[in-house]
Amino acid sequence: QVQLVESGGGLAQPGGSLRLSCAASGFTFGSWAMSWFRLAPGKGLEWVSGIYTDGSEAFYAAPVKGRFTISRDNTKNTLYLQMDSLKPEDTARYYCGRLTKGGFTSVDNYDLWGQGTQVTVSS
Repeated sequence: QVQLVESGGGLAQPGGSLRLSCAASGFTFGSWAMSWFRLAPGKGLEWVSGIYTDGSEAFYAAPVKGRFTISRDNTKNTLYLQMDSLKPEDTARYYCGRLTKGGFTSVDNYDLWGQGTQVTVSS
């Protein structure tokens, strides 16, 4: 019953926006730092953004800094990723993950993942 469920993906035009959500259940969401990752065709899993337990600090990979905004609402057990100024290279399946140890950027530091939501940016 411990799970993460992503939603909000879809088709967007270059320059458009999407808002992804990650609904958590079965654990105390506010006690865990969280991140978004993405998996593009022919590429490995790429860390996108991470956020502290209380939302006090957020971190971004260089390709998305200034365009994406990570946030969380611990009263709703939900993590968000607001994606603006989308580019075709943002096309990927996006996953949320629960950080269990270490730094944000290493995939090995996460112990729980959602099923992902597909984002396609194309005209």
